[in-house]
Amino acid sequence: MRVLFTCYAEKTHFLGMVPLAWALRAAGHEVRVASQPKLTDVITQAGLTAVPVGTDHTLWSSASRFLTKRFAELNPEVHERIRRGVFPPFDMPDDPGEVTWEYLATADRDIVKAARNTNSSMIDELVDFAKYWQPDLILWEQATFAGPIAAKACEAAHGRFLWGLDFYGRWRTRYLRERAARPDGGGRDALGAWLGAEAEKAGAGFSEDMTTGQFTVEQLPVSQRVPTGLHSVSVRYLPYGGPAVVPSWLWEPPARRRVAITLGLTSSESFGGYMVDVQSILDSLADLDVEVVATVAEKEQEKLARVPDNARVVPYAPLHALAPTCSVIVHHAGAGTMATATASGVPQLILPDQQDGWYTARRIAELGGGLVIQPAEATGPAVREAVAALLSEPSYRDGIERLRAEMLATPTPAEIVGELAELTEKYHG
Repeated sequence: MRVLFTCYAEKTHFLGMVPLAWALRAAGHEVRVASQPKLTDVITQAGLTAVPVGTDHTLWSSASRFLTKRFAELNPEVHERIRRGVFPPFDMPDDPGEVTWEYLATADRDIVKAARNTNSSMIDELVDFAKYWQPDLILWEQATFAGPIAAKACEAAHGRFLWGLDFYGRWRTRYLRERAARPDGGGRDALGAWLGAEAEKAGAGFSEDMTTGQFTVEQLPVSQRVPTGLHSVSVRYLPYGGPAVVPSWLWEPPARRRVAITLGLTSSESFGGYMVDVQSILDSLADLDVEVVATVAEKEQEKLARVPDNARVVPYAPLHALAPTCSVIVHHAGAGTMATATASGVPQLILPDQQDGWYTARRIAELGGGLVIQPAEATGPAVREAVAALLSEPSYRDGIERLRAEMLATPTPAEIVGELAELTEKYHG
């Protein structure tokens, strides 16, 4: 069969899709990956065939004017919300009793605004390519709504691929339930109306599966997910972070227990820097009997005044090679970072710098696999205390091993290819 993956140009969201794309190729299926031009090199570096469509989205260029030091001084609350990603559907309250209709309806409109920003520039050409290539199945990143539009246009089966938790599914199922109970019918469904209008332009019509897929591929263990009631296909997370070279210092086991600090790509590339004081953290860990490895972007390294004797600071190290050598990993709650650390069975100190990472971070802590400190409270001494606890208390290792065992019991990408073929036959055309 022909399978078209599509993801708006966001590198970290795409990388999680790569092992499944490889599995489909290895099983003999044809695979293409469509995205905006900015992602082309990332796709081809993964050994996959890229289809550039449309023009690059303006999400980060639009957000950048709200992320300056001057704006933060004048509008601290707005700056904080944008920097932390505190917007729908990621900020939906966990307690169902706290979710109001006003929140759900406002979220509907806000989600469409964000979706237009990231998707509009690629919809028309993605539809054109889909009509030409005639894929049997389209797998789309959870916010790449251009995918189901193209699927309707060419009558392909389609499913979402989640890089993290199903925040969109959780919001949409609650929204539909509450909307149906409204005496006035709930008013205009902004997401449905937008998708319907785009589908009509492509010669098709709207159906509800365009919002959450005919099925959803989920990588996180069941114990960490948010409940939605939607049809999900479980797949084991396999780490892939792009081209990787193992440095010589990783060829031998560490002489002392190793603590890794990794704060992700997005903070340095799109948000103007980390939310925690790396210098303070390094200084506070200097007197522990550990080896610290900190992956710090080069422009962030310029802010460091010193590097303690027990620390190694590098711009990058492949996490799937580094993590298994560690006793503790300190990180920012990126979906791939959390999953790689969990797959390696390493207790975690999580400093969630984005709202979408908060829920998973909290679940890992609740399940005994680590600790969580909010970035504003992640002072050097606080981090030192938490790292010392993770190193000394065996229960954290036991907790993360339980989560790792759950991940290893999940079918691999190769093992779900047959199920995807059956779903494609069910929904195609």
